[in-house]
Amino acid sequence: MSTVELTKENFDQVVTDNDFLLIDFWASWCGPCRQFAPVYDSASERHPDLVFAKVDTEAQQELAAAFDIQSIPTLMIVRDNVAVFAQPGALPEAALEDVIGQARELDMDEVRKSVEEQKQAAAGQGGAEQA
Repeated sequence: MSTVELTKENFDQVVTDNDFLLIDFWASWCGPCRQFAPVYDSASERHPDLVFAKVDTEAQQELAAAFDIQSIPTLMIVRDNVAVFAQPGALPEAALEDVIGQARELDMDEVRKSVEEQKQAAAGQGGAEQA
């Protein structure tokens, strides 16, 4: 499957419509991005059941800012509308395959539970201290 170009116009729809999405934040002037591109494209061919997407950080600066992308390339994996992985740097093929495998094995019920616990803990920090 070819990669999907994400824009601020189609981002929400693509994320909502797909339960497993890999996103490559890149720019044409970025050497490591150009090195990572064939690795990413090759992985997309090996995993036709997953959606591989790209965000051109030059053309889509608002999206890059929304995800606080500080360096590129950055790979993000979103499962069931939850970002489960985000890491800058051009991954070698074996590392990318390992990350995809780990993301596939995640128990999303556990992930959602952990996210909810973190939200509750963060909300509780503003409250009164216990004696």
